[in-house]
Amino acid sequence: MNLYLEKASALAPELIRTTVMPFEKEENRRSLKKGDKVVFDFGDHQVGYVTLKMKSVGSPQDAPAFIRLKFAEIEKELHENADDYDGWISRGWIQEECIHIDVLPAVLELQRRYAFRYLEVSVIDTSQKFQLVIEDVSLSAVSSADQASVDPLGLQDEKLKKLDKVSIRTLQNCMQDVFEDGPKRDRRLWIGDLRLQAKVNYVLFRNYDLVKRCLYLFAGLTREDGKVSACLFTEPEYIGDDTYIFDYSLFFIDILKDYYQETNDIAFVEELWDCAYRQIELSRLEFDDTNLYANEETMSCFVDWKEGLDRQASAQAIYIQCLKNAVGLADVLGKTTIAQELQDEIQNKTEAALRYLWDDRQKFFVSGKDRQVSYASQVWMVLAGVVNKEEGALLLHRIAELNPEMGMVTPYANSHYVEALLMCGEKQQALDYLNYYWGGMLVQGADTFWEMYNPENPDESPYGSSIVNSYCHAWSCMPSFFIRKYFL
Repeated sequence: MNLYLEKASALAPELIRTTVMPFEKEENRRSLKKGDKVVFDFGDHQVGYVTLKMKSVGSPQDAPAFIRLKFAEIEKELHENADDYDGWISRGWIQEECIHIDVLPAVLELQRRYAFRYLEVSVIDTSQKFQLVIEDVSLSAVSSADQASVDPLGLQDEKLKKLDKVSIRTLQNCMQDVFEDGPKRDRRLWIGDLRLQAKVNYVLFRNYDLVKRCLYLFAGLTREDGKVSACLFTEPEYIGDDTYIFDYSLFFIDILKDYYQETNDIAFVEELWDCAYRQIELSRLEFDDTNLYANEETMSCFVDWKEGLDRQASAQAIYIQCLKNAVGLADVLGKTTIAQELQDEIQNKTEAALRYLWDDRQKFFVSGKDRQVSYASQVWMVLAGVVNKEEGALLLHRIAELNPEMGMVTPYANSHYVEALLMCGEKQQALDYLNYYWGGMLVQGADTFWEMYNPENPDESPYGSSIVNSYCHAWSCMPSFFIRKYFL
């Protein structure tokens, strides 16, 4: 194990455990025969380990009790049939179990960790001579986030208070051994999610060690040339995934810069500088002689799940933004020569963006050979400072008025849109959008914010079926950051 991984191991958190009971319902205490079912509501989205206490009534038990357990993050999942699933994500993520219980009474302690609010228990069969009774159900909820460390919001606006509450719950349930992207799926550390999670963590739980642990893991699990993986696993051992995404690798720089701004931990920055700078050296190779991003592979850069999205302009802008953050790190480390070289590169890449990607007739940034106009291209050019604050505000107003086919489908992309609005001083528009987009999930009954949400099609999924969608997803927790940074 290398030094970075040893340091990451030393920062492994001790999970906080809380016992949670479902709402009491008289009908849940009745005896259950073949075909019967009961639903236990835990009142809010939970992550943890379930224990069921069961007994039989009637004649002596003359056959195993055969039951199905179905865990649902939102109520809609209770009505979805796993047998109908035919998507490209593994059906192994569907939270259902079929269990035989040979001897009753019994205490069934489930070893797998679940993410859910609702637990449905269905009796597949008993026998004609006995029935099953669920005497007790409990949950040992787990998180590395300490709810008591969160400052009260101090606002009277009930909508913002609800947005903040649900954002807190979203991040809390994603903070486990690492910052997971989703406690139902994929239950691993993705660097794009981490970038947003860390920002929200700084205004809520202030768990700096968990951010530090995650950065050590990414630095310790690079491929041979130093490229940072898009995601990694912590079980059965630390493993870097073989997925590499242009923007995600570069975001290592952003996360390190944000961490330094929060902690002033210059020693940590110095320790990880080589890894951070290496992402720039490798990313440079994806630009052509005109200083334009030239990788035409569809998912070489993520940006959003929007089908058909051309990512060239977004990638160009993300690289410029990360160059600027690298300059900030180089300055604090006294690396003046590198800082100047990066400044020169910023100028070259910015000039290329304005020369080749700005369409003066349409007054939008365009992307790719087909000169596609999308929300994402405008948003990232604003965030990168390719246009100034006033120009950015006008650009964001124009794209909202145009409302192009290439919109945004994830809270991840929508978070960057709100961030761009706030960067341009458009606070009221940003607030209205928070209430429209994340507020729309609340109207749909969200206890935690979702991986995917299209207001025009709430059931949309990039995986072939919403049954594998994640309804507590890290990249969705940004409302708390916006509210607490801009609206207090």
